[in-house]
Amino acid sequence: MALISYADSALSLLPPLVAIGMAIITRKVLLSLGLGIVLGTLMLVDFAPGAAVTELSARALTLVWEEGAPAAWNLHTLGFLVLLGIMTALISVSGATRAFAAWARQRIRSGRDAKLMTMVLGVVIFIDDYFNTLVVGSVARPVTDHYKVSREKLAYCIDSTSAPICVISPISSWGAYIIALIGGLLSTHGMSDIGYLSAFIQMVPMNFYAIFAFLLLLAVVCFGLDFGALARAEQRARAGQLWDESRGVPAGEELDLPEADNGRVAGLVAPIAFLIAITVGLMLYSGNQALAADGKAFSVIGAFENTDVAWSLFYSGLGGVIFTLLFSLMQGVPVSYMAKAVISGSKSMLPAIYILLFAWTIAGIISDLNTGEFMASLAQGSLPPWSLPALLFVLSGFAAFATGTSWGTFAIMLPIAANMAEAVDLALMLPMLSSVLAGAVFGDHCSPISDTTILSSTGAGCHHIDHVTTQLPYALLTAVISLAGYLVLGITGSVAMGFAAATLGLVLAVVVLRRLCAPAAATALE
Repeated sequence: MALISYADSALSLLPPLVAIGMAIITRKVLLSLGLGIVLGTLMLVDFAPGAAVTELSARALTLVWEEGAPAAWNLHTLGFLVLLGIMTALISVSGATRAFAAWARQRIRSGRDAKLMTMVLGVVIFIDDYFNTLVVGSVARPVTDHYKVSREKLAYCIDSTSAPICVISPISSWGAYIIALIGGLLSTHGMSDIGYLSAFIQMVPMNFYAIFAFLLLLAVVCFGLDFGALARAEQRARAGQLWDESRGVPAGEELDLPEADNGRVAGLVAPIAFLIAITVGLMLYSGNQALAADGKAFSVIGAFENTDVAWSLFYSGLGGVIFTLLFSLMQGVPVSYMAKAVISGSKSMLPAIYILLFAWTIAGIISDLNTGEFMASLAQGSLPPWSLPALLFVLSGFAAFATGTSWGTFAIMLPIAANMAEAVDLALMLPMLSSVLAGAVFGDHCSPISDTTILSSTGAGCHHIDHVTTQLPYALLTAVISLAGYLVLGITGSVAMGFAAATLGLVLAVVVLRRLCAPAAATALE
């Protein structure tokens, strides 16, 4: 039977709002996503129970098999998760994690330094958000654990240096995708005289949310500005409980694995360095293959624009596991230890895989309900030009929050922003496109059904909903700062004035938070 569309109805918001609301209230992510999936499926089939069962079965199958072939993106992504879990466990049993933590303790003197190290890693590993979240978590976790940094704080550090960094980096999977989208839009609207890469670079200082999310994190880390749920998590961690143990063991966390006595720092650094190098190489290779198939010459931006990210991650993960196994054998790690690591590492990623599968399912349902199109339609009214950057920021944020995808929001909202800019003032084209990018990252940052948020929790070894609830106040604060910037930008027409307004907002927020958080900050920075 034909599926029912809700493109013109606010009812299309019900499934994501039910899933997100229930997740926050009950703190049971899978149950909440399941309720949203069931409700959305019933809406699509006009509440016919038999048809709903058939539709759900078909959607479950398409997660692994579609159009007569394996669902390559999904399977490669899930495979990469399993492989990285195995690789992390192998590094642990080799004793390298313990050796790295001991080495780092001689150079990193405090929890603040450990968090700053995490931020630096997040900036350096900017190739892809999936890769960033999992690798940075694996490297930083033993150091932040030693200094009793809560896993929620680690997840916040990881999440605020993954998508916000990738979205302003031209040499990343995100940057290439965005450049391709805006290039087509600029050509369509008669602005082909602006180079696509040049346009992207001009948009970077207008991506207020990405920039100020990072700067707020830097202030939080340097001044100990922990409040609300995050402050409580940090207090619990200083008492020796790094995560909420009443909720069980979080995804990505491994306990009770044996460790070799002769672990070396190289046992962690070499596999991670190899993994990064082979990932970049495979991304360039797969992108170049696509360029060659279209008869185009190689370029770095072109290769990243056409790369097969999931394929590259999977095979780099496979190479990383093989490299780590060989390195461990050379070190003399017992085979029995490595066998346990393979089994335990695979199991450690199962909770994250379950959540991802549910998130992908509800994302598909939300797409068929046309939730994004409904959100986009709200921007089509007759409004003063100065309000448009701020309006698009808010609507893109809601769309990404409800759908759990930045990239999907880009695809829906960027063309609408371009059409509106052409209709009112082409000078607003780049600011309006930038506000869409910023809003999409903001919504994705807050959403419990976002894959990047899920993987940030996994990389940090943190319960997913705990990460969402502790990060949310900071994301909302950054959004308010960014919104002020877009309002000033729209009114004055000046990017510099908009940036200055957002900077002033950040300074005021930091001053207020330092007064409110002074006692906790003093303890946190000891």
